[in-house]
Amino acid sequence: MKLVSKILFFLIVINFSFVHSKPVPDSFADLADKLMPSVVNISTTQTVRTTTNQFPFQFPPGSPFGEMFKDFERPTERKASSLGSGFIIDTKGTVVTNNHVISGADDILVRVGDKEFKAKVVGADPYMDIAVLKMETKDKFTPVSFGDSDKARVGDWAVAIGNPFGLGGTVTAGIISARNRDINLTRYDDFIQTDASINQGNSGGPLFNLKGEVIGINTAIIAPGQSGSIGIGFAIPANAASNVIDQLIKFGETKRGWLGVRIQQVTKEIADVENLKKPQGALVASVGENSPADKAGIKAGDIILNFDGKKIDTMRTLPKVVASTEVGKSVELKIWRNKRLISKRLVLGRLESSEEFKDKKTKTVKKVVDIDKLKIAVRDVNSEDITSRNLNKKTSGVVITEISSRSPLINLLSVNDIIIEVQKSPIKSTSDLKKSVDSFFKKGEKTLLLTVINKNNQRRYLGVKIN
Repeated sequence: MKLVSKILFFLIVINFSFVHSKPVPDSFADLADKLMPSVVNISTTQTVRTTTNQFPFQFPPGSPFGEMFKDFERPTERKASSLGSGFIIDTKGTVVTNNHVISGADDILVRVGDKEFKAKVVGADPYMDIAVLKMETKDKFTPVSFGDSDKARVGDWAVAIGNPFGLGGTVTAGIISARNRDINLTRYDDFIQTDASINQGNSGGPLFNLKGEVIGINTAIIAPGQSGSIGIGFAIPANAASNVIDQLIKFGETKRGWLGVRIQQVTKEIADVENLKKPQGALVASVGENSPADKAGIKAGDIILNFDGKKIDTMRTLPKVVASTEVGKSVELKIWRNKRLISKRLVLGRLESSEEFKDKKTKTVKKVVDIDKLKIAVRDVNSEDITSRNLNKKTSGVVITEISSRSPLINLLSVNDIIIEVQKSPIKSTSDLKKSVDSFFKKGEKTLLLTVINKNNQRRYLGVKIN
């Protein structure tokens, strides 16, 4: 009787599993037949201008003969071509692809089946690497629709169709390997990772779910040594892309919200110093002059925890939330400042493609002083530093001239970095730094918070545990 009960239980479990699981497709053929007419091959040509010297020799740098023989250089032109993929989103022949597929192109040809059409750029967004094209024809086409990429789960089937290596109409299948990948490719990285085979030429092509809905735009792969696909490809999520595509169609450009701050991640060390329960939010490293943030009184060192009612869990969250918010909207920010929560309200600006960011940064003898407790040597910032590095004229602090291999800062700072604050208190001279460091050790504090201007002239906050 016990044996019969066990068998029945096992059969019930098996039956339940089959009822509640999605079957593995026997074939993708029907799906491919349905979608293939909506996926296009894109080829572009671009005029590349160079100069050539008719003489078969070169002169070393700085040679007076080099300048003389420049007069004999001949300008030459050649045609460069590239291939990519795309997909049709309406019956009139509107095509979506990657911006890098068509960027700088003189001519764009879109191939649909056995027909080829010229296309023009409706709009392009280099920040998210998306472009919208319109085929110059009155023919009618079969479009595909976007699905809800937020519903795509790790482990779901995914199908890619594109033009790898010029081999049009290529279908590959795999699964969604990961979500929310940041590979430092675009300003708003939030990629879907898939192991469906994606190669050179697949860029701009669609990533489908089993319903035949576009859930992503294939954009990049990891290919060590320029080899082919190793099963790590990345697609822009459809939900993020759709808003950009709509704007490009409507305006020919994007209209993104702009706050006007440079930000960095809140580390555990910084959270400890700021009395935050855990690392969270986006730390404001610097504020752009006359930006919406500047006008609202947001300061370097503030930690943005909430933007327009949306929680900012990590630094990466803020740019995406700001970009998707309507330009000109009045928004409220929840900010952690001086170990307490405050609110600021501002009117969101617009991010321009040619955005210029002018940091609001914060005197000047070349006497080197050893800071023994940190095992570094420093000197005051001087006028030469300000001029040569194009710093704000009011910048004060100390320049690191030497770092011992035994310094607790060895992996965080470099020679020529400028320390401008310790524990968020301004450092105007070497004596200020020495007093602040002595005070830190006297109080027995464990985490040292430094504000620095690095070699790229970016203001950064660095927290380090001191044993």
